[in-house]
Amino acid sequence: MIHGRNLLRRQSLHHAGQRSYSAAPPLCRACQARVRSPPSLPLLRRPTAGHPHLLRPASSASRDFSLSTARRKDKAPGDEGSDAAKETTDEGTDRSRQDEENIEAKSKAPEPSPITPAVDGKASSAGGSGGSDSGAGSGDGGSRKRKAQGRELAKPSVPDVYPQVMAIPIAQRPLFPGFYKAITIRDPNVVAAVQQLLKMGQSYVGAFLLKDQESSQDVINDPSEVYDVGTFCQITGAFPAGHGDDKALQAVLYPHRRIRLSELLPPHRAPPAAPQKGGVTASFEEQQKDENKESAEQQPKALEVASPTAFLRTWPVSLVKVENLVDEPFDKRSPTIRALISEIVNVCKEIGNVNHLFRDHVSAFAMSQSAANIAEEPAKLADFAAAVSGGDMEETQAVLSALNIEQRLSKALEVIKKEHMNAQLSNKISKDVESKIQKRQREYWLMEQMKGIRRELGLESDGKDKLVEKFKEKATKLAMPEAVKKVFDEEINKLAHLEPAASEFNVTRNYLDWLTQIPWGQRSAENFGIKHAREVLDDDHYGLKDVKDRILEFIAVGKLRGTVEGKILCMVGPPGVGKTSIGKSIARALNRQYYRFSVGGLTDVAEIKGHRRTYVGALPGRIIQALKKCQTENPLILIDEVDKIGRGHQGDPSSALLELLDPEQNSSFLDHYMDVPVDLSKVLFVCTANMTDTIPRPLLDRMEMIELSGYVSDEKMAIADRYLAPQAKEMSGLKDVDVQLEKDAIVELINKYCRESGVRNLKKQIEKVYRKSALKIIQDLGEEVFAEDKALTEEGKQAQDEAKKDQTDVKDTPSEEQMEKETSEKPRVALKVPENVHVKIDKDNLKDYVGPPVFTSDRLYDTTPPGVAMGLAWTQMGGAALYVESILETALSYSSRPGLERTGNLKPVMKESTQIAYSFAKGLVARHYPGNKFFEKARIHLHCPEGAVQKDGPSAGITMATSLLSLALNQPLDPTIAMTGELTVTGKVLRIGGLREKTVAARRAGASMIIFPRDNTSDWLELPENIKEGIEGKPVDWYQDVFNLVFTNVDESAANRLWKKELRRPPKEEREKDEEDSGFESN
Repeated sequence: MIHGRNLLRRQSLHHAGQRSYSAAPPLCRACQARVRSPPSLPLLRRPTAGHPHLLRPASSASRDFSLSTARRKDKAPGDEGSDAAKETTDEGTDRSRQDEENIEAKSKAPEPSPITPAVDGKASSAGGSGGSDSGAGSGDGGSRKRKAQGRELAKPSVPDVYPQVMAIPIAQRPLFPGFYKAITIRDPNVVAAVQQLLKMGQSYVGAFLLKDQESSQDVINDPSEVYDVGTFCQITGAFPAGHGDDKALQAVLYPHRRIRLSELLPPHRAPPAAPQKGGVTASFEEQQKDENKESAEQQPKALEVASPTAFLRTWPVSLVKVENLVDEPFDKRSPTIRALISEIVNVCKEIGNVNHLFRDHVSAFAMSQSAANIAEEPAKLADFAAAVSGGDMEETQAVLSALNIEQRLSKALEVIKKEHMNAQLSNKISKDVESKIQKRQREYWLMEQMKGIRRELGLESDGKDKLVEKFKEKATKLAMPEAVKKVFDEEINKLAHLEPAASEFNVTRNYLDWLTQIPWGQRSAENFGIKHAREVLDDDHYGLKDVKDRILEFIAVGKLRGTVEGKILCMVGPPGVGKTSIGKSIARALNRQYYRFSVGGLTDVAEIKGHRRTYVGALPGRIIQALKKCQTENPLILIDEVDKIGRGHQGDPSSALLELLDPEQNSSFLDHYMDVPVDLSKVLFVCTANMTDTIPRPLLDRMEMIELSGYVSDEKMAIADRYLAPQAKEMSGLKDVDVQLEKDAIVELINKYCRESGVRNLKKQIEKVYRKSALKIIQDLGEEVFAEDKALTEEGKQAQDEAKKDQTDVKDTPSEEQMEKETSEKPRVALKVPENVHVKIDKDNLKDYVGPPVFTSDRLYDTTPPGVAMGLAWTQMGGAALYVESILETALSYSSRPGLERTGNLKPVMKESTQIAYSFAKGLVARHYPGNKFFEKARIHLHCPEGAVQKDGPSAGITMATSLLSLALNQPLDPTIAMTGELTVTGKVLRIGGLREKTVAARRAGASMIIFPRDNTSDWLELPENIKEGIEGKPVDWYQDVFNLVFTNVDESAANRLWKKELRRPPKEEREKDEEDSGFESN
């Protein structure tokens, strides 16, 4: 905010006496008498012609008042002669008077005066133009010339009374008297009106603040849109702005005094009318040519055109009637006013200390107002405080509206106090940012100095040279192949010639870092001891004899060959049987480094083969990362969940594994990032999967499969006793406590809670038992025995005390300093349980720890009714007993119709098996028991329990056929017989998979006989004896073999006569009655 236009001129004007809007020198007595006489027209000031005090040179007027080209009225012919005669007599007096005025003009400044607008779109200013400029530059000669021409200029003054003025609405902040402000006018009608006012010398408008901060209108349509108190302003400059449709006018306003809007003349929306000729101009400077023509009949006409804005009444602009506002009288010696003035001054000084821009405003105001003037005119101090502050619109308008000086000072103090608070906050933020920047700059400068000193002392070479030396030193310790050595030399030369600031420098450095971290030619010493391997495998796993034998065979071959390269093993089995852990055991037995990564859900080939170096943040694949971590060429890499690998738009990772897991190709594996061949033939790859169905055939062909079936009850018992229970007891803090989990409790857990193939759920249940035991011990003994003070260390107590003081929400992270106080490396120690505590968990109280049993019986049916057969199914969790149930939907009768309904969430393959079994059963009964008409009249419903579980696969064919034949022959089956096998329509029993898991499930279900296809005899013979113990295996080729094993006591004649009674033909009377009944029902 700029205060005034020239501070020195304001100061000189103030000391010169009471401010006047005319800067003419003091008048003599004669002129004063002339001035005191009233003019003939109320709005026209008529200086006396010929008097030296009222005829000032044009050059002086131009410099003092910055006038535009003034309007002059032509003199009468007689006046020219009188002027010429007076020129000689008054020349000396004019020269002396002009010298005095030139000196005085340097120290005095006028108030802004009306200006002439731009011609043809050029900018207007308060400095004058045209004839006045030339006159100002011509000096005395120009003055005499104008006098010779008979022209004269009179100094304009700001009118004290201006009852009707064009109003311009102002947005955001009000205007205060004495402080300039530039506004932009976009309304073309208002722009045209302002330009017309300037052409006529009408440079006065009223500025009123809009109540809506977002409004940008230039016309007031209703008085309620603006505040009623505004300022009477003078347009001191106007400049065109914008281009095309966005043309606007930028006007500079200088407010003179406060005014109140008393009435709004609605904007006229008709086309604007031209101004009336002969109207009074705003400068009020034209003189009458002939004073004798001032007759009484001309006075009404002059009064009619006296209003300067009368011509705008037909323009679509805002005209308002206003009244001047005068400050209320006040006591200058009032202590309240003095205190307010002093406080405002102090606050301004404080703001100036932290805000340099505000300091300039204060300095400018201090130069224009002396200390005495501040006390004499406190209203100006209040206006200054409100004008330069950034207060709210309502607060600054309240300062403008306040006519009571004490209230105005109080409101201005409130506004400036808020400005002070904002300045302090801004200064604090600025200092904080500067301190951080200075700290970083200081650290950087000290580090650079330290580097220079160390370099001068020879303690440190250049960073780039040191890097090159480090890479070369690492490369000499590695047995790089020739192709890799050549690439290394090229990259090291490139690095030596690159600038450290270049982006390629970091890319090359990272590449060399990876290239020198691969263990070229570095291998770990393997241990091929059979005895050592067996001990390691037995320590880590119980059972799994076939798996251990296969691994020992693998190690024996390596012992003879000296290496085990070229083998890729794949462990396939249900979850929880130890596939991942046995891979770790193999690495420990062979004394190889172990690295594991999972490819489950992997969809990006770059995870296997790396990214191209052109990408930002590129990295090698997981295989190269494994070599870097293990630092040997022959680690054991476990690729987990290979059956769950995904496929996305970034490629097919399973196809990328083909090169990795092919012994013929992985000797020159090419990673996209490394771009050099890497020998992976020394790496032992072990993969894990739950099933082989989802593994791509080419990938499955490259791996050697080792199947891990589920554990039986004896194996689970041994695993829980040796491994799971001790681990769970230690994890629960009961390592040295007498807590005994009896064997009958473990057996109960296995039979009634954990029937899955693996031991993962069994581990969870045992951990639950020990956790419940820990809770019971604390509740029985009481927390006094296990007091918190005993468990907390000294550091822990201090951290806990600090945490109690922290009142922040748990969702909010405390500051870094607070977190350091609230944390400790070892806040607690383990508490010791008294030795007199004894806990025993047996079969009777087991449900108090793990709840009621999940499985209440070993089999779904203790005694199976006709139509129910027990089959065996393979799932991802292992094997399961799958029952097939068949019933009659309706009673058999002579008129019944056959049909088959299937339920149980059966998938397409299993639905086909039901149809095949149904057709085969009908054919078998027709061939062997032609008198049995069951399938010709029976409507059958076949169901497989547990409908929430999807079921698919062809291995239930013989089970379904047996169920249907059991229903047709009305023969119940032995509940201890389980069967599995695919059936064809001719009765051939085909090979199935998962015989081991199905055998485990049959033993778990209490079966004593298993019927399976003869093609699976080799699988049966490979089963461990502990699994086959108590179970008799019956291989079959045709279904007739199954029929002979299941239906041992079927009487052929009884089977032929079985359903004759139900299916006999009723007598004629009964048939007619049945037909009548059916007819009535249909009606």
